[in-house]
Amino acid sequence: MNNQPIGLFDSGIGGTSIWKEVIKLLPNENSIYLSDSKNAPYGEKSSKEIVALAIKNTEILLSKGCKLIIVACNTATTNAIDYLRKHYNVPFIGIEPAIKPAALYSKTGAVGILATKGTLSSKLFEKTTREYAKNITTIEQKGAGLVPLIETGKINSTETIQLLETYLKPMLQFNIDHLVLGCTHYPYLIPSIKNILGPNVNIIDSGEAVAKQTKTVLEKNNLLNKIETNPKHQFFTNGNKKVIESILQPINLDLSIKQLDF
Repeated sequence: MNNQPIGLFDSGIGGTSIWKEVIKLLPNENSIYLSDSKNAPYGEKSSKEIVALAIKNTEILLSKGCKLIIVACNTATTNAIDYLRKHYNVPFIGIEPAIKPAALYSKTGAVGILATKGTLSSKLFEKTTREYAKNITTIEQKGAGLVPLIETGKINSTETIQLLETYLKPMLQFNIDHLVLGCTHYPYLIPSIKNILGPNVNIIDSGEAVAKQTKTVLEKNNLLNKIETNPKHQFFTNGNKKVIESILQPINLDLSIKQLDF
């Protein structure tokens, strides 16, 4: 089992931001990434639809022999991970907005959260916010429209930047000192977000924490691949292959990117 791949899935290319952190920390691991761009964004779908998509993606990854699955999508985690853990016999790692560290380290007592509708309306998000941010002012903003722009390669477009300004500038009136990114697509917008919010707002995403948790779970289950070989990384997309190619282009690893209808 140890040389079997780690599986990851997301509603498109966003979860590659998580994949990069995982591979950086665990360079011996093989991986398979499923980009369900055809159904993006998950954040606008019902909980029932999100669970059905998570099941479909999980079963594809299991059919390809994955030893552990990272649900590299905030919306899918907050809506479906409990179901997945109950019904499948592999470890699952989830992604949820990093509200806890933002609330812990905030000096102004105000934290911004940019996330999808599906994440912000989920029971898990409500529970996490109630537990860790009860003494903090949280400014929640739905990032409607951002995922489709990223999925079509418009990361630095005028349209994307204008939308970000609409969502983020009002947060500055609340004197936020942290912005939590509640969608794995959003780290690709960090340079633009920094330009809008300035140097006094810390931007927090979940990538590094998820990589550390993945390593911990692999160690606990004796699943770490300790053989130093040339690992293979397979990417499957049901969307535009060129978008994921452009995101992964600078990475000098053994990558294969294929179109798959799922």
